[in-house]
Amino acid sequence: MSFSEKIIAWYLLNKRDLPWRNTRNPYNIWLSEIMLQQTRIAQGTPYYHKFIDNFPTVEDLANANEQEVLKLWQGLGYYSRARNLHATAKKVVNDFDGEFPTTYKGLIKLRGVGDYTASAIASFCFNEPEPVLDGNVFRVLARYFGVAIPINSSKGSKYFKELAKEVMNIGNIRDYNQGIMEFGSIQCAPKNPKCSNCPLNDGCIALKEDKVHQLPVKLKKTKVKARYFNYLVLMDDDSSTSFIKRTGKGIWQNLFEFPLLETEKEINLEDLKNEISKVVELDEVSNIYLYNEQPIIHKLSHQHLHTKFWILKTHAKIKEGIEFSKLDKYPAPVLIADFIKAFKI
Repeated sequence: MSFSEKIIAWYLLNKRDLPWRNTRNPYNIWLSEIMLQQTRIAQGTPYYHKFIDNFPTVEDLANANEQEVLKLWQGLGYYSRARNLHATAKKVVNDFDGEFPTTYKGLIKLRGVGDYTASAIASFCFNEPEPVLDGNVFRVLARYFGVAIPINSSKGSKYFKELAKEVMNIGNIRDYNQGIMEFGSIQCAPKNPKCSNCPLNDGCIALKEDKVHQLPVKLKKTKVKARYFNYLVLMDDDSSTSFIKRTGKGIWQNLFEFPLLETEKEINLEDLKNEISKVVELDEVSNIYLYNEQPIIHKLSHQHLHTKFWILKTHAKIKEGIEFSKLDKYPAPVLIADFIKAFKI
């Protein structure tokens, strides 16, 4: 059997029963693929079910408001995916009468859809012979063919794309593409690959040359930046607070948060008192205290947020205040959502 035939044979025996594998509906496939970018299947599956329950069709998603979409997405991270998801649903409904493009070339023009996602939808739904390249596929190809070109370099992207095209199974592209991703996830796993009972072990160069744990090669990540967030949790006598939508194109765009003072380093209470007026206008503050003595370090892909929550009590009524008990209705970063759950008024 050829490389691709062995992959398909393995897949038919070992594939997991995942909800988006029981359909060829491009809406469901697109939804699952966007959710599983940068996300493990175990984490993404409950969100997939939530979205399908709340938005059974692309029309339902298009007609939802952004705040509702972001709230359902809360905790899944990389929120630009949710905003792109919503925008693309509107485009499919308004420009294509609710029908997704049926080709790779048409799909890749959609917002938030890159090479991998376009290839996945085109092959899973429409049998177009386009190879998929995700982290699992890169790993299988790099190990089996002994390729040491960095997978996240421009040279690597081109090389692996051509290699993937050469070895794909045109006759059964749907099972092959799903199979090689599943194979990389279960059989040719990152840390504990099952090489002893692998159907590809007789031809695997990495196994033969004892380089399984050296491949694939990846260029070093961008340096992680440390940021210092000080959230000002205002509380008036009615237990109302200030909760505002985050604007701009940085992290957490259009999510809600408390007034934020970002500083160059960790600050103490005296430092905070000198900076409060830069962030909020308060006629009086009856009490200020720090909720968490140790900063909560929230890790994102290229930045670590060293976060403190400062509680500011005031007798003055907060303008446009929102009752603290109602904050869980608003979409917020998981860092803030966790604080809201834990804080006792």
